Amino acid sequence: MKLLSLLIIGAALCFGAVDINKADKKELMAINGVGEAKADAILEYRKKNNCFKNIQELKEVKGFGDKFLEKNRAGIMAGECKKK
Repeated sequence: MKLLSLLIIGAALCFGAVDINKADKKELMAINGVGEAKADAILEYRKKNNCFKNIQELKEVKGFGDKFLEKNRAGIMAGECKKK
């Protein structure tokens, strides 16, 4: 079952970017360089701030910086955001 989940996530990554505003923990962990702790940090940021208005805002989350964005720019996106 775990392998099937990873295959589905991997296939999704091949066909499009991961939306950091909608992805669940497993989908976030499929991003290169994102493990459990970083995925949790993204989810916590979303919980506190509603969403990311752009991928640059990801740098406000501990563990994410310019290097991460350079390596993953094509594989991540920040979908529609209705910030309060």
